[in-house]
Amino acid sequence: MPQHTQITRVCRDCDGFATAAITTGTRHRDGTRVTLRVACPACKGTGLTTPAGVVRAGR
Repeated sequence: MPQHTQITRVCRDCDGFATAAITTGTRHRDGTRVTLRVACPACKGTGLTTPAGVVRAGR
């Protein structure tokens, strides 16, 4: 069967999962864990990339 192509451009670095929550190991007073939210540096947290023709080049 033929495969359908994606309409949106998913980021190659994060594969569309642009933000990750990382636990630090410490806990808040209520017992929940302290987490840091880290965004993908390539797509800046959007999960998508812009096509090469859309990117502005030059002055």
